[in-house]
Amino acid sequence: MRILALVFALLILALQYPMWLGKGGWLQVRELDRQVEAQRQANAELKARNAALDADVRDLKQGYEAIEERARSELGMIRQDEVFFQLPADTPRPDATKTPPAQRVR
Repeated sequence: MRILALVFALLILALQYPMWLGKGGWLQVRELDRQVEAQRQANAELKARNAALDADVRDLKQGYEAIEERARSELGMIRQDEVFFQLPADTPRPDATKTPPAQRVR
């Protein structure tokens, strides 16, 4: 009787092996589900980027405001009747209060 029970137990294990570890088994299905979810997330990000680019294209085709904005910000262009002022960048000045008093006397 023990031998028959052992044979049945081994038969059950042999039948379970493909379900858990074989091709199309539980572990492989779980990994494929993870890959599908990662691809869905990447597709959603690409769709959002494409929608933003589509909106930019429509703005550039329909009006001059978007073209003017890009020319000003990216190329530094100005209109003919405008005056352009360029201010120098702020340079850090040495702070006299941070220097020890002994060094200021010299």
